[in-house]
Amino acid sequence: MQEAKERKRILVIEDDRDLREAIVDKFRQEKFEVLEAQNGEEGLAAALREKPDLLIVDIIMPKMDGTEMLKKVRENEWGRNVPVMILTNISDAEKLAEALEIGVDEYLLKAEWKLQDVLEKAKKIMGVI
Repeated sequence: MQEAKERKRILVIEDDRDLREAIVDKFRQEKFEVLEAQNGEEGLAAALREKPDLLIVDIIMPKMDGTEMLKKVRENEWGRNVPVMILTNISDAEKLAEALEIGVDEYLLKAEWKLQDVLEKAKKIMGVI
């Protein structure tokens, strides 16, 4: 568990409401401050405004997909170094290559990971374990 003054902030950008809520709930149970967005446009605005410690991003979303959103985040001085975890159903090698080119810390396929695994990977990326 984290001390209140050191709470890490996570932005979850996912258009599937049920999955987004499950991820948000899991991280809040661990005392993270969690922000959420339901599409790439909202995610970009929230990321640049709130400057969270980690972005968890889906690739396929309405209004702006995850890779386009991340390219825009990386154009910002803060955004160049923010850790990013992709959580998607896309196993396409081209999308993976594009994500790696943008600079992501983890690329996880939704079907292959449990929420606890996502939590542990996120903690590792943020250096809280």
